[in-house]
Amino acid sequence: MTNTTSRTTSVGWLPYIVAATFFMEYLDTTVIATALPQMAHSFGIGPNSLSLGMTAYMLALAIFIPVSGWVADRCGSRTVFFSAIVTFTLASVLCGLSQNVAEFTAARLLQGIGGAMMVPVGRLIVVRSTDKSRLMQAISTITWPAIAAPVVGPPIGGFITTYASWRWIFLLNVPFGIAVLVAVATLVPNLRGEQRKPLDVVGLVLSGATLTALLYGAEIASQPGENPWTAGAIVALGVALGFVAFAHAKRHPHPLIDVSTLKIPTFSVTVVTGSVTRIGMGAVPYLMPLLFQVGFGLSAFKSGLLLLASAVGNLGMKALTTRILQRWGFRAVSIVDVAIAAAATIACGLLTPDVPLAIVLIVVFVYGVTRSMQFSTLATLAYADVPQPQMSGASTLWSAAMQMTQGLGIAFGAVSLRVGATLNGETTGHVFTLDDFRFAFLLAGIITLVSVGGYMQMARDAGHNVGGGSRRQRA
Repeated sequence: MTNTTSRTTSVGWLPYIVAATFFMEYLDTTVIATALPQMAHSFGIGPNSLSLGMTAYMLALAIFIPVSGWVADRCGSRTVFFSAIVTFTLASVLCGLSQNVAEFTAARLLQGIGGAMMVPVGRLIVVRSTDKSRLMQAISTITWPAIAAPVVGPPIGGFITTYASWRWIFLLNVPFGIAVLVAVATLVPNLRGEQRKPLDVVGLVLSGATLTALLYGAEIASQPGENPWTAGAIVALGVALGFVAFAHAKRHPHPLIDVSTLKIPTFSVTVVTGSVTRIGMGAVPYLMPLLFQVGFGLSAFKSGLLLLASAVGNLGMKALTTRILQRWGFRAVSIVDVAIAAAATIACGLLTPDVPLAIVLIVVFVYGVTRSMQFSTLATLAYADVPQPQMSGASTLWSAAMQMTQGLGIAFGAVSLRVGATLNGETTGHVFTLDDFRFAFLLAGIITLVSVGGYMQMARDAGHNVGGGSRRQRA
């Protein structure tokens, strides 16, 4: 009886432990953008010269995310998760102590390796250890860092770099990492895959090349001084490589990324349709700070304070997500929520400095609420019908899709803004007006709205085995 109680308690803590590591990784990724000018000054270089460090992190994610599931199955999920946290924390120290670009780039590469293993393996631990009846609440818990970090990151980064040193952005991970390591060693089970599969080397090369091209192309597209045609060509190369990787995975007996999971309707809709949604909604965290700073003429700090309305919506919705899904079901919630999100996104583009502050905050708040609801819905539905033997493959594919669409969302926002500027007569693409932002938000809203069609194809009882629509069914 004692052993059963102890195991139940440890499993109950798992989502919070994993969420803590996710928040550490996601926050680190978002706050660094605010610190770039101070870091560049510290190194005695221009801000653009630090892009190599950002690219190194991105490339590490692209290469190591696809192999994370295979390593966890072979070495044990706790072993890999623990090692990933150690790697990420150590790399954070090295980032904070860096004296030049070369040292910082090497440290970011190491940090990317830790992050690439930490996030998908942490998610895998939760979905493997949690009963289906409790999966909705568990996934909701580990999803909030990805939703909240892009919103709270900029103001936190601005505060640290303004009143302290950019080095503390990385060094603060040390006590956080140590505390999480103690919890992992004490409470996290060391789960392994049922089969010892050989490493799909060709699949590793193809998937790594695909994600590298997509993420690097997205990074170039988000930089105002780069040629958008070059970025488009690199993204197109990534798409072509993706088709080759997909064809290889279908033929291989033990593929690194198990695309057979896409035959599961609920998982497929979260990866395919969900990717379209995440690209559209993912453009907003890029566009909104620029709107407030460039379009409204606010300081970075004041812009960050306005964005806190989105954070309040994000976090506030967490308390209601499970109950809403239990009452209305995944299909109905997805359709309505995405439609509202699209409307809120378009409304962001209609804001001007003359609009009353209350209305600005309401629009930003509604966007935060719908973003939180949809991302939690997708993350929970993804594993609703995935059998245990395919959990590792599903987690790897889901993590790769998440990372890819995060980059593509930023790129879509950047390209849309530059296209809007071109259509409005700005040839350099460096000066943006409110009309340019209106165009960019409109495109992001349309892309988000288009994904509604995919959710309408879902079965009405989709996700019922993890509690979706359970209260309505009982009624």
